[in-house]
Formats: sequence, C-alpha cells, structure tokens
Amino acid sequence: FRGDPSSALLEVLDPEQNNTFNDHYLEVDLDLSEVMFVATSNTLNIPGPLLDRMEVIRIPGYTEEEKLNIAERYLVPKQLKANGLKPEELKIADSAIRDIVRYYTRESGVRNLEREIAKICRKVVKEIALAGPRPAKKKVSAINVTSKNLEKYQGVRRFDYGRAEEQNEIGLVTGLAWTEVGGDLLQIEVSLVPGKGGMTLTGQLGDVMKESASAALSVVRSRAESLGIDTDFLQKQDVHLHVPDGATPKDGPSAGIAMATALVSTLTKNPVRANVAMTGEITLRGRVSAIGGLKEKLLAAIRGGITTVIIPEENRKDLADIPANVTQGMKIVPVRWIDEVLDLALERPLTPAASGSGEKLPVREGGKSPAQEGVKH
Repeated sequence: FRGDPSSALLEVLDPEQNNTFNDHYLEVDLDLSEVMFVATSNTLNIPGPLLDRMEVIRIPGYTEEEKLNIAERYLVPKQLKANGLKPEELKIADSAIRDIVRYYTRESGVRNLEREIAKICRKVVKEIALAGPRPAKKKVSAINVTSKNLEKYQGVRRFDYGRAEEQNEIGLVTGLAWTEVGGDLLQIEVSLVPGKGGMTLTGQLGDVMKESASAALSVVRSRAESLGIDTDFLQKQDVHLHVPDGATPKDGPSAGIAMATALVSTLTKNPVRANVAMTGEITLRGRVSAIGGLKEKLLAAIRGGITTVIIPEENRKDLADIPANVTQGMKIVPVRWIDEVLDLALERPLTPAASGSGEKLPVREGGKSPAQEGVKH
C-alpha cells in the first residue's frame, strides 16, 4: 500500500485543516469542514493523536436475551428465506438458539450467530433433499432443532462459559473479568507450600495484575491479627496464587479483592461461598476501588449461576445504566472496605487472634455499612 492512512485521517479529522483538505491522488481540494465523520472499531488500538480528535462513544455488546430476540425476529426468518425453506419446514427452539450463543459463538454482536443459523438451514435443506420428493397432498412435517439434537447440526461444542462452583471451597474465589467479547467468570486459587516467604504467581498474569496480587498480600499481612491469622505465616511457607486457563493472558486491577479473599480463606481454613462473585481493586489501606465493564461482568455472573455479586461502592452509580431485567433475582452488594467483602464471602465470621496492632478501618461514621444495605435488582 502507498501512503499513510493514519496521517491522512489525522488531516481529515482536524477541524483546523479539513476545510482545505487536498486529495493528492485526484489533485483536487475538498472542503470537509461541514462533514461529520463516524468511525467504528472493535478496539481502541489506534494512534493517540488520531484518537484525541475523536469523541469516543462506547456501545456495549448484546445481552443473551437480546441475541435471542434478534435471532427469533430477524436472523432465523432471514436465513429461512435465503435457503429456500418455509417456516413450517424448520423450527429452531429457544433452547437451541441459547446454546448456540453459549457454546458455538463468542462475540459481542450477532454476526457469528447468523452464520451458525445459516449452517443449520443448509444442513436441513440437504436433509430434505436426500429424503426424496414428497407427495403433493402430504402434510409437511417440520424438522425441530432443540438443545438435545443441536450437536447433530452444529458438531461438538467449541466454547464453554464460566459456571459457579457447586461447593464452598477453601482458597477458591470467583472473580469477574471483562473481555472484548463480553464478561466471564475468573477463578482464583491460592495454596500454601513449604518455603521461605515467597509468592508465586501463575496463569499468564500481566504486570498490573501481579502488582494487585502483591497489594492484596500486603493488606492481609497488615491485618493478620484482626483476621485471626498468625503474623509469622510467611516464615516457613510460600504462597502460590494461580488463575486457571493459563494460555489466556490476563491483566487489570479488578481482581484485587478476590485475591485478598482467597488468601484469607487459605490462611484461616475458612471456605468461600460458591454462590458469591466479586470485582474490585484493592488499596493498601484495604479500600475497594472502582472498576470498569460492570454490565458485562454482571451478565457473566447471571449466566454462571451466581446469586450474590460484590462490587465497589463507587460503582453504585453505574447500576442505573443496567436494565432491571439483567440483574433480576441477583443480590448486588456495593462495599467500601475489604472487611465487608470477607464478611459476605466467607462461610464463618473471622475471629481476631489477639488484641494487637491489627487495623480494621471504619466503614462509615454511624449508620449501617454498605454491606448491610445490599442493593437488590
């Protein structure tokens, strides 16, 4: 390719220059000062100066229910017509469409969903053609595609989605992650091994996530006495923190409170509730800071069977942008401090080892803590 698209766009999108934009190929001047440009992208990985000249409008991906409705109203009728099928010849059940979304596509839109529906239609056309001609007066019997026979038309499942653990376990916490194709559940495991006080991090974690793990460990060490943990717990043992699905790179600070909870659970032998998921950055003082991608994370929690989600108090305002039907039946609890997280997530209340310097910061001056004001949607 000749030329530099980035430089050309930089000139076109700059209101100080685009009134005299010159097309070097046509060798003519174009006045673009009254033109509104709309650019679309799946990611923001574009040059900084170019991004600075744009107003970024984030459009969230479709929810599972939205994809289901789009498929029923538009995609299925469109593909039936495109493949020469009549509505009475093929019926695709809601359960089948939902399984296609979960197990055969991984996207924020519906492009691949339409491809998979088209694939089913083509196989049904072949099935009808191989069955031979039907008598003219014979009633057409519809081919029903359900979740039970979906693999016949789609093949083996390509993807899986995160699901809540069935039992409460020690040192295993369910976190919430944002991805470019939506949200997902993130399992965080902690175990203790003989050693000299080191910390091992595995699971292809990025620099920010490693720093978050270090901060979580420091919070636990500074509050050891108030949490009922031996202050010398690192003298003769190492901490190993692992985030499964090691082939997938992971980064970001939002797993901080999940890491701290997993550490406390392991050190106190106190199981973590399997139906609780959490997201939030942690500071050295034990404060829970805001995160991004809340809608996608809540959708992942609902899909995975989570009933209680712990979020930062600073993200309470973001709940107004999330439709009520998305979080129906789920308890969402905004918190400010790690102490509230531990009270909600652990099976048993924590008992201080002894009176000492272990610091437990106040949640709020007077009144109930945010944890006691659980928001239900």
